[in-house]
This record gives sequence, structure tokens and C-alpha cells, in this order.
Amino acid sequence: MTAMPHAPLTQEDVLLEGFLALDTPEGFRAELIEGEIVVTPPPDGDHEDYIGLIVGQVLRRSRVAMQFSGNKGLTLKEVSGAPRDHVIPDGTFAAEKRRLFRGADPWMPCEGVAMVLDVTSTRANADRDVKRRCYARGAIPLYLLVDRDDSTVSLFTDPENGDYREQHRVPFGKTLSLPEPFGFDLETADFL
Repeated sequence: MTAMPHAPLTQEDVLLEGFLALDTPEGFRAELIEGEIVVTPPPDGDHEDYIGLIVGQVLRRSRVAMQFSGNKGLTLKEVSGAPRDHVIPDGTFAAEKRRLFRGADPWMPCEGVAMVLDVTSTRANADRDVKRRCYARGAIPLYLLVDRDDSTVSLFTDPENGDYREQHRVPFGKTLSLPEPFGFDLETADFL
């Protein structure tokens, strides 16, 4: 019996296999973003408070009933020469009627996701730039970013060609309109 020849593993294959085999300490999360493994420590209380304020408003005020998942792993389209991105937003929203999270694998595709949410922490520039591009490549319609460094909330919309075409940004204390399927003004007065 002759063994079938195997294609050699590429550097990207090895990186992806190593990433998927990572055993991170409890509370830490690992992501594979544009060919780089990123490990993030557990968030502080203010980080979680912002998320709670937003989730509460979305669940109470959205025109369409929403599901929320904190720290849901999403797989996104490949960047040339790098393995498929594996990102974990601080929050992922989907229309409740879709039951998107039920039965989903730990790393699921982003089709059907209505909005992702991140609050800046130890790697703020990754949230502002790299992860924004990842979400746009995944065609996630809305990316909501709470930037604690400059006390602003930004909504990125209209993903196209690997980035969002529009950004709506307000300082803490002002309202930010969330389009359909949410259809309400996000209040940020409690962010101060």
C-alpha cells in the first residue's frame, strides 16, 4: 500500500492549529486577528458596567427582540496570507427570532449577527482599527465601540471592502441613534 502524499503545512496552517489548541488561563481570552494571536486579561468592572448599560437598553428598547451573547467566538473571512480570523467581541446581538446562538459551535460564522460591541481595554487600538476591519470583512452591519480613553461612543455602519464606510461618534452624555433593527437612541448619560 502506498501512502498518499500530503501537502506540506503552511505557516498559516501551523498558526491556526496552534491557536485552536491554546489553553488560556481562566478568565483570559485568546483571539486570532490578522495572523496574530492576541490574549486579553479579564476586564475591569467599569468595562463590564458599560456593557451592562448598553445591553439593558437594547433588550428594553429595540424594536425587534434581541438575543445577546457575551464573548461569543466569531470566525471571519481570511486576509490574504493569514488564517481565518477568530475574534471575540465583548457583545454580539442577533434578532431573537433567529435563535442564532442555539446549537452554535464555540466559533461560529457571523452571518445573521446584527451588531457587535466592544469596550476599549488593554489593547484599545486593536478595538479601534484591527477588530473594526475584521467585523467589516465579516459583513456585520453594525459595530458599536465604547472608547474609554476619549469618552466617546462610535457606531460604524455600511461595511464594504474590508472596512465600514460610515462612523457616527458622540461624546459620553449625548445620544447615539441605532438604526433598524434596533431603532432607538442609545442614552450615554450614565457613562459619565
